[in-house]
Amino acid sequence: MTDSSLDSLNAKLDRLIEAVSRLAPPQPPKTDLSAADCFVWQADPGFLEPVHSVNRVEIGLIRGVDRVRDILMENTERFTSGFPANNVLLWGARGMGKSSLVKAAHAAINTSGKFEGPLKLIEIHREDIDTLPMLLSILKASSYRFILFCDDLSFDHDDTSYKSLKAALEGGVEGRPDNVIFYATSNRRHLLPREMIDNERSTAINPSEAIEEKVSLSDRFGLWLGFHKCSQDDYLDMVEGYARHHKLDVTPETLRAEALEWATTRGSRSGRVAWQFTQDLAGKLGRSLDG
Repeated sequence: MTDSSLDSLNAKLDRLIEAVSRLAPPQPPKTDLSAADCFVWQADPGFLEPVHSVNRVEIGLIRGVDRVRDILMENTERFTSGFPANNVLLWGARGMGKSSLVKAAHAAINTSGKFEGPLKLIEIHREDIDTLPMLLSILKASSYRFILFCDDLSFDHDDTSYKSLKAALEGGVEGRPDNVIFYATSNRRHLLPREMIDNERSTAINPSEAIEEKVSLSDRFGLWLGFHKCSQDDYLDMVEGYARHHKLDVTPETLRAEALEWATTRGSRSGRVAWQFTQDLAGKLGRSLDG
């Protein structure tokens, strides 16, 4: 082979290598855990995206759940202090402030001034649960402490990703890193459809063993905090708290009457309904709800 042929071949190989390298996926950006106190786990390509403006309310505005609020705060304070604490499952009625309470508790811890370093909150999407081992491998090497938060966690009939969650919470050789705790919200106490558990019970040779693996997932959470539908008085207390906090100029009688009418048309009373009514009222009054 002549020198010119060899040079031509090398040039073609260089172009081929360059073309192939362009097809390779880009490397994920390096995560800077000091960039923010809240992050969202982006499973593909595998990095933590900082969130600088978090959608949350002050913990004092979450009404009607005083007991579970205090339990969650105590557990979170112990964890932040480096003491043993439990994974938490917040389950129950929709719209009663389960996810709001987790985010508000995180903010309350970081603004209290009682702890050395900031507590980090990381949201992982339900569909990315099977990537938990990759995320935990990143977090365990950090000096920060993390709340790993999954909102609206539940599993369908053919979904087996709950096995990854079971192993990450308490199973496996390594177990959960000491600097990570897992908080999840769900409308289901056992995280699985009731008909799925019933079907397992009715079709299995040994019904009790058949459902054991399914319901044992919720057992990995040391704390179960139940949220129940609120009374009319609790609902009105929520509305009044929002109106007072945002300085909405409306008489107590008008506020009560319109709030009850709003709940009647919705066929529901909850913290979410109270907030939606407050948004509507603020819009009518030409007021902003910022801050």
